This record gives sequence, structure tokens and C-alpha cells, in this order.
Amino acid sequence: QVQLVESGGGLVQAGGSLRLSCVASGIIFSMFDMGWYRQAPGKQRELVAAITREFSTNYLDSVKGRFTISRDNPKNTVYLQMNSLKFEDTAVYYCKARRLFGGTDYDYWGQGTQVTVSS
Repeated sequence: QVQLVESGGGLVQAGGSLRLSCVASGIIFSMFDMGWYRQAPGKQRELVAAITREFSTNYLDSVKGRFTISRDNPKNTVYLQMNSLKFEDTAVYYCKARRLFGGTDYDYWGQGTQVTVSS
């Protein structure tokens, strides 16, 4: 059974930092691209950061320079370090695993973790 479990969310003041973690099981973790998405009330879910199995990274423009995505394959874990947090970063953050194999796109999602930034 594939499972992605996020942790590390919470309430933080503007300007503060949080580190999100996502632990995967039931997949060969090193073969999957990983991403962090977020969804705020009334808004579409958006890709915040992604890291491929080759360790290349991409970021949403609004978080560049503030957020860092990383992965630790032996621990089956992907992280999102969030610094200089702003109110507009408030959202539920979701972990996603993706692999394209034999023409089929395999996508798996975590349950989400709430990040709330206060002033």
C-alpha cells in the first residue's frame, strides 16, 4: 500500500520558518519525482516546489529564495524548508510522488498538513 505522510505544519508568525517532511512507503522512492503543492481556501491547488529523481529543482516564483526542497532517498523523505514566511503562504501543503512508466503516469498524494502564518 502506497502511503505519503506529511508533518511539520503549524502556526508561525510572519517572518518565521517551518520545515515540512513527507515520508513515503510502498514505492521505490528514488525512482519518483517529488513535489510540494499547496491549496488555500477558494484557490486552486498549485505546485510550490519539485525535485526530480535526478535532484533537479523548480520553484513557484513567489517562493524563490525563501523555500528549499530537498530529498533524502535512504530515508524515503522529501523536505520543504520554508523561511521568511508570509501571510499569503497560509495553505494546506500536500506531498506528491510521480513516476511516468511505460506510458502510464503514477501519481500519489499525501493527506496534507496545515500551515498558518499570522501577523
